[in-house]
Amino acid sequence: MTPSDNILQGDAVRLTALEREDLAAVARWYQNAEFMRLLDARAAQPQTEAQLLPWMEEQQKASDAFLLAIRSGDGSELLGYIELDGILWPHGVGWLTIAIGDPARWGQGSGYEAAQLALRFAFHELNLRRVQLTVFAYNQRAIALYEKLGFRREGVFREFLQRDGQCHDMTLYGLLRREWEAQSAGGSER
Repeated sequence: MTPSDNILQGDAVRLTALEREDLAAVARWYQNAEFMRLLDARAAQPQTEAQLLPWMEEQQKASDAFLLAIRSGDGSELLGYIELDGILWPHGVGWLTIAIGDPARWGQGSGYEAAQLALRFAFHELNLRRVQLTVFAYNQRAIALYEKLGFRREGVFREFLQRDGQCHDMTLYGLLRREWEAQSAGGSER
C-alpha cells in the first residue's frame, strides 16, 4: 500500500462522508425496531431526520470522532454507516460502531468489507493502536463478523440490558493494530 492508495475504497463498498441528504435513508432505518435493538441499548424509538441531524453534526464537528457513510462501490446506494469515536488520542484507542441499514443487505459481505476499510483507516491513517466495541449477546451475526475481523472477546457486562422480559449480556471486544496486521498479512481479505 502506498500513500496514494484510496484507503476508503474497497471492491464492493467505499466509505465517504455522511451527507445531510443521507438522513432520509437513515431515518427510514430508525423506523425498524429490529435494526435499533441490534444497534443500541436505548429504547427502540423511531427517529426523524430532524432528530438525527444533531447527532450527525456533533460527530462531524468532534475532534475525537469520524462518521463515515458506507456506500456501494459506485456510490449510488447508501448501505449504512460507521463511527470511529470516543478516540483517546494520547493512548491510540477508539470505539467502532457499524450499522448496515436495510435488512435485505445484511449477511452479504458489505459490513465485513466496510469494517476492513474502517480498520485500515483507524490503524494506518489515524494511527490508532487499539479499536474496541461492544455487542449484545443476542446479535450473533455481528459477533461472527467481529471475530472474523480478528476482534477478541475481552469481557462481559453481565445482564446489561433487558428486552422482552429477558436479561442479555453485552460483550466487550478489542483488536490491536499488530493483531489486525498479522491477520491481514496471513492472507485474509484486506
